[in-house]
Amino acid sequence: MSHPLYTLAWWLLAPLAVLRLAWRSHKQPGYLERLGERYGRYRKVTHATRIWIHAVSVGETRAAAILVDALAVRFPGHRILLTHMTPTGRATGVELFGGRVDRAWLPYDLGFATRRFFAHFRPEFGVILETELWPRLLESAAEADVPVFLANARLSERSARRYASFPRLTTWALGNLGGIAAQSQADADRFTALGAPAPEVTGNIKFDLDVPVEMVDRGRAFRERLGDRRVCVVGSTRDGEEALVLDAWAAAAPPADALLVIVPRHPHRFDEVAALATARGFATQRRSADEALAPETRVLIGDSMGEMLAYYAAADVVVMGGSLLDFGSQNLIEACALGKPVVVGPSTHNFEEASKSAIAAGGALRARDAAAAMGEAIALLDDPPRRLAMGEAALAFAQSNRGAVERLAEWIEERLAAARRPVVG
Repeated sequence: MSHPLYTLAWWLLAPLAVLRLAWRSHKQPGYLERLGERYGRYRKVTHATRIWIHAVSVGETRAAAILVDALAVRFPGHRILLTHMTPTGRATGVELFGGRVDRAWLPYDLGFATRRFFAHFRPEFGVILETELWPRLLESAAEADVPVFLANARLSERSARRYASFPRLTTWALGNLGGIAAQSQADADRFTALGAPAPEVTGNIKFDLDVPVEMVDRGRAFRERLGDRRVCVVGSTRDGEEALVLDAWAAAAPPADALLVIVPRHPHRFDEVAALATARGFATQRRSADEALAPETRVLIGDSMGEMLAYYAAADVVVMGGSLLDFGSQNLIEACALGKPVVVGPSTHNFEEASKSAIAAGGALRARDAAAAMGEAIALLDDPPRRLAMGEAALAFAQSNRGAVERLAEWIEERLAAARRPVVG
């Protein structure tokens, strides 16, 4: 694919992108808020020296919080511009930062929109978290003399194959980066194979996320309300997983005092998941009802925002959502950091290195499918010594991998002087 074809593809897809936003807004109205920003039209902002950080959704936004703090030490007086692609990511940014940062939608990868973005905000440099490579955006950054770093970068084998299918686009995007700081050596090797110039390994900054005391206290309060129940939390579930979990839970015949807590990743699915549990005959309650847990309740739906860490803190065992079907898993590091044994399913490509390392450390185990995962969870509920040993191993694993955020911030500082390079077109 040539650059003109890429441009043409975006021009043809742009109207469909708006239709897709409109369709998604039926469940999440935030998709249509400030629609002009998707095309580079932004409200007036005060003049300031800015650092731009792009965090596509919730997990990256939480990781951005610790990076913001680390960069603030090295670049005092700079204002942070935080961009997102999803309403949940933007809402998390509001929750974490309030008015401490400026926030905007990242524009579509159309030349006029990306050029407007840089002309409007004029960041001193940019940091893109994980794997968001937009060729035109990066070209516009280079043209505007804005070094952009791909930080906390990960690249699964699947993604590497996809990028390799479009070598010209990939070379174009990678050539306009100021540098790549990879999570692991495997990630760095995959970037190198695609032609990236000398990626470095700084580690995964998600290990440096501190669990807020408020979340630990809230989890303790949850636990007190649950009494002596044994608690399995299935966190950040995706569409299709909840039905599998509920069916597997019923088939495995859990102990009478076991409570299954399902926390859907997307709030627009809370009602749907509650209906799934009720339709299967489970006595079901919802967190939002804020009621005492009834003795007969077997399933609790975690239909609240911003409380995932509290749910994990209240758990005896955590099953990782997004790993039971082919979604690549959600972040198991948070549960490990709370000292909880973790069960992951077969799909973990978003956290492949962390999953493998947690399993090797004895803090997590892998199941072949949802049925096996729920069976493993119940086995752990029935085996307190093994459960506690896994929890201790999970905590030790999480603590032993801290320190990446300082390495990353230092690397960014060092790379700034060397990052200005000719535009690759």
